[in-house]
Amino acid sequence: MINAPVETDRVSLTINHFFMKRSWFPILLVAGLLGLLVLLATLQYQWLGQVSRAESERLERTLQTDTNRFAEDFNREIQNAYFNFQLPAKVWREQNWNEFNQRYKFWREKTAYPNLIKDFYFAELGGGQNLSRYDREKGAFETAEWNDELNKLKPNFADEKHFDPIDDEIPAVLMPIHDQEENIKRILIRTQTTGEKPLPLPVEPKKYGVLIIELDAEVIKNQLLPSLVKEYFSTSESANYKLAVTNQKSETIFQTQPLNASDASAKLLDLAPDNLVWFANREVLSSIEGEKKSMVFSKFETNIKKESGGETSAKDGPGRVEFKVTGDGEQPRVRVFESSERQTGGAWTLNVQHTSGSLEQFITGARRKNLAVSFGILSLLAASVIFIFLSAQRAKLLAQRQLDFVSAVSHEFRTPLAVIYSAGENLADGVANEREKVSRYGNLIKHEGKKLSSMVEQILEFAGARSGKRKYDLRQTCVEKVIGEAIAGCRSTIAEKEFTVETEISENLPPVAADEKALTQAVQNLIANALKYGSDGKWLKITAGNGGKKVKIAIEDKGIGIEKREIGKVFEPFFRSKTVIDAQIHGNGLGLSLVKQIVEAHKGEVKVESEIGKGSKFTIELPQGD
Repeated sequence: MINAPVETDRVSLTINHFFMKRSWFPILLVAGLLGLLVLLATLQYQWLGQVSRAESERLERTLQTDTNRFAEDFNREIQNAYFNFQLPAKVWREQNWNEFNQRYKFWREKTAYPNLIKDFYFAELGGGQNLSRYDREKGAFETAEWNDELNKLKPNFADEKHFDPIDDEIPAVLMPIHDQEENIKRILIRTQTTGEKPLPLPVEPKKYGVLIIELDAEVIKNQLLPSLVKEYFSTSESANYKLAVTNQKSETIFQTQPLNASDASAKLLDLAPDNLVWFANREVLSSIEGEKKSMVFSKFETNIKKESGGETSAKDGPGRVEFKVTGDGEQPRVRVFESSERQTGGAWTLNVQHTSGSLEQFITGARRKNLAVSFGILSLLAASVIFIFLSAQRAKLLAQRQLDFVSAVSHEFRTPLAVIYSAGENLADGVANEREKVSRYGNLIKHEGKKLSSMVEQILEFAGARSGKRKYDLRQTCVEKVIGEAIAGCRSTIAEKEFTVETEISENLPPVAADEKALTQAVQNLIANALKYGSDGKWLKITAGNGGKKVKIAIEDKGIGIEKREIGKVFEPFFRSKTVIDAQIHGNGLGLSLVKQIVEAHKGEVKVESEIGKGSKFTIELPQGD
């Protein structure tokens, strides 16, 4: 008499077939996207390597350029102080100090460090080696005594071929004063060309004396060097370097921070002619009276070309060669002096090191940071792709479960509705006229209507809990009463299925803060679940006890059990295990999900223990009431 519709089952099977057929496409798409991200990561690694190498080369060039400019500016200040006081021997013989005073005054006006020169000494070479010291107040050189530091310079004065114009210990620069310099019009300076065989050249004129220009070490340490550090190593990029100046004995003259290596270096206290034409203050050389027209510095590589009165050529000697041309129509007089290697290399060394330990370490660290950021972004993208895929799969699974739910609810509704329809039809057709039959059909309609009402109520409870709009009235509640009401609500089903129910409730069980109606519904759902899936054992046990400041309510059955891989899913909405579906046990997959939502709303926890074929045990743990 009952013709139940099967259209819902057909729709469910059609959609299931669609999802199964299309399941490989998203997997292949995700695999392709992950492969693309791996390719991008590989290319990013190579690109960052190339960028790092280019950046390393740029920083090395910039650092060496700044270091060289630092050294050039330092050496210019020393060279300005040195070449400004080039005077012929006549001035020293006649002791006419007007020109020296004029040059000293001019130098102080032009230099940025007027206290750089601490003292002037003039040592007249010869038998007596008389020494005189410049008195600034009197503007004249006066007789002075040789001290221990100046005595160390005497061997250098006597060395004609290896005269060193720098003493880095005092520190001081030494200017030789030669005879026969009155008619010099032009000075040509040539540096040695590697591999060329030197030609014999005339011997340098004899020294008349040496001008000792003593530098103030404190001015160098506290003014000159810090000023250059600020100029060249104070920008945002160059501020990450530390500097140190050392002498030939590797003793530290000046440092911003201790160094243990060097990324760039340059020579200081260098009087090599390479820098002569690059003075910051050219006026020091060009504007002194009488020098502008009579002294020119230049540099050339291979030959001495015709400058005046004919052409002369020569090769470099082992040191610096200085050619002096007296004037038009005259043959050049050549002065040659050899210098030690230190004279052209500088007495002090400027070392620069990156604060990271080295420039290479800095570049490596920056590359690692860039790689970390790049790979982090790519990893985030990969995680996003995987997350989206999993979310899509979960959404698909949820959609499938919803379809299963619709199908299950249809089945659940179909039977009661069919019974109600059939009973109502019989009553309407007059099939049941006797009072006893009418009463039996009425009770049947009442029972099936109550079952439908219960299912609808469960669905509404689930919807309300999921929406978060359900409010719970938490009060001190007796657990024993809750269990009694739950058993009473399932008594008809217990009797129908002929189950044996055991209860074990501890005495003096403390109350819990709960919504009595909601908690009763949760316990009743667990009892109904045990009745539905424990039909083989026809037995269930309800226990209640306390421990660890928690009240525990357990419902145990001897039914079909739950597979271990599915235990974690039984509280998910719409989930029904394959075993249950295969056994054709009707249900909608909402009961246990609703239990979990109610228990968690009471700040409790629900646990499950199960073994396939031996039954299951669900335990509700609630905190004791205050």
